[in-house]
Amino acid sequence: MDRLQVEMLPQPDDVTCGPTCLHALYRYYSLEIPLPQVVQEVPQLDGGGTLAVLLGCHALKQGFNAEIYTYNLQMFDPTWWAPGPSPLKERLLAQLAFKQGRRKLQVGTEAYLEFLELGGTVRFQDLTPALIRKYLVRRQPIITGLSATYLYRTAREYGPGDEYDDVRGEPSGHFVLLCGYDRPKRTVLVADPLLENPISPDLYYEVGIDRLVGSILLGILTYDANLLIIEPRNVDPRRRQ
Repeated sequence: MDRLQVEMLPQPDDVTCGPTCLHALYRYYSLEIPLPQVVQEVPQLDGGGTLAVLLGCHALKQGFNAEIYTYNLQMFDPTWWAPGPSPLKERLLAQLAFKQGRRKLQVGTEAYLEFLELGGTVRFQDLTPALIRKYLVRRQPIITGLSATYLYRTAREYGPGDEYDDVRGEPSGHFVLLCGYDRPKRTVLVADPLLENPISPDLYYEVGIDRLVGSILLGILTYDANLLIIEPRNVDPRRRQ
């Protein structure tokens, strides 16, 4: 396993997995911002948690490059990436005008418009092991929003205490940081801010690439389903080839 030197801290509470992953990524790139400050500065959704695009906006404001591979068909239509001039901003606004009253869609749309204005890139490309491996081989950790229910293989969650309940429960989303790949074993090293998570007693564990891909795609149920790639702006362009 080629492991990237990521130092993950436990998330402060049940809804701060995203900022905690972002904080670990900042430290990997030698940007020291206290975790409480990152938590405070990243906007939180009404029901708790955040969106990958809001993490991306924060990174762009710190001087990083940021791009998102999205698989969230609740927010984006695949035809928006058809050949020709990109209509992404216009289509997002047109969709929001038609689908009024959907709070999460509104927050997401406004965040993506800001993300694009700040210089972020949104990509739509098949999610494959090769895509994940490409960045890890370049020694670039990946923040991903995924389905914790599928990743952990636990019951769905119910109530204010997020108790496991296989009948009344709902799928749960989560952010983790991918920081290593073992090609012969086809496993990915996950840095998970949830201490004592259902897979491991600590913050690091390996998971099969197929299970990971399924978890990411099923993140669509909670407006996740994405890869967030963040890197310093002074990276040699040849590194991205």
